[in-house]
Amino acid sequence: MFMKALRDIGQLLWLVFIPFFGVGQLYDVVEPPPRPTRLLMDRGIQIETTTAIDNMYNFNFAAAEREFKWLSAKYPYHPMGSFLIGLNYWWRIVPDTGIERYDDTIHGYMDKSIDLGYDLYKEDETNKEAAFFMSAAYAFKGRLYAERENWVRSAWAGKQALKYLELSRGDENINPELLFGDGLYNFYSKWIRENYKSLRPILTFFRKGDKQLGIAQLKNVSLNAFYTRMEARYFLIQIYSMENMNAEARQLATQMHLLYPNNSFFHRYAARSSFVMGKIPEAKRIAHELLDSIVAEKYGYGPNEGRYGSYILGYIYQNYNNDYNSAITYYEQCVDFSRRNNSLESGYYLGALLGIGDMALSQKDYLKAAQSYKLIIDSKQKKNTSYNKAAESIKKLKKEIRKNRSRG
Repeated sequence: MFMKALRDIGQLLWLVFIPFFGVGQLYDVVEPPPRPTRLLMDRGIQIETTTAIDNMYNFNFAAAEREFKWLSAKYPYHPMGSFLIGLNYWWRIVPDTGIERYDDTIHGYMDKSIDLGYDLYKEDETNKEAAFFMSAAYAFKGRLYAERENWVRSAWAGKQALKYLELSRGDENINPELLFGDGLYNFYSKWIRENYKSLRPILTFFRKGDKQLGIAQLKNVSLNAFYTRMEARYFLIQIYSMENMNAEARQLATQMHLLYPNNSFFHRYAARSSFVMGKIPEAKRIAHELLDSIVAEKYGYGPNEGRYGSYILGYIYQNYNNDYNSAITYYEQCVDFSRRNNSLESGYYLGALLGIGDMALSQKDYLKAAQSYKLIIDSKQKKNTSYNKAAESIKKLKKEIRKNRSRG
């Protein structure tokens, strides 16, 4: 008992005096392992975030945010968590980028991701991952500023995104995530040069892109990356549509709609691409689904999806079913959705007006035909085929009116 008491007293004295002469030794014993600064290729983290990423793209945003916040809490020094939370809020406005209530939240999380990425990059300037997150976060800020027509801030954010994109290059064979920004740059820098002549002088200061290389890089990312895989597919669907690669657009949009049935962006592109490809029963079914989802008030379904679905149905009922009453009903819905969506220069709006005008003309409702054609001409969208057809139809309408007057 005596010896045990001495041992207990000795242990007590050791614990009491550690703060005075044993601090260094204690910290040496309990020093934490080095914190990981490269998380993109960590398979364990990828497995842990799979469900959250699927929830985000399937518009289950609350569940996704909980998991992303857990990731941010576990790695508070790394930009990944903040970036994914910001991306989660970005997808809330993808169906309708006119929604502004999440702007401050998106910018806040992207700013935090930039700050954390900058800290990691200053610690180690070979850290391509840190540069990648800074480039991506600045790119999303630039996109949001552009949506708000804040061109000065958008240009500045874009410049920063390109700066860090250059620093993130390298190791693409090891980490396909790093190809994402390069693929977008290669395609859009060339596409902008081809479609916006006024911007060509500015683009001379940047390296030239290569559209085909950009598409190939994005396809690589869409197959082999983890975090940017679905973002690459999101852009590829739009790129395929712009480049008239309609079979590829339909295949990818249909695949993504099946994978994420609650995602209205993939849903409407599945409808659009099947319609463009002439898959009429498929397009009709999906278009009805779009309108049913609006009636059911599903998140992400509104006027934008409505003008897609209603135009497709109007065209099908007019040209395939010869049901003019139903066609006019859907065309008028398209016009209403377009006005609510402020899309009065869109092809669907002008096409719906043309359909209404043509059917009214065939039924000798000259007043309604004239009103529809005039709205098309007033749009001044001279490059749109509906404008040229309306101009020709007005000539035909005038001949019909003169003919009827002469008979009278």
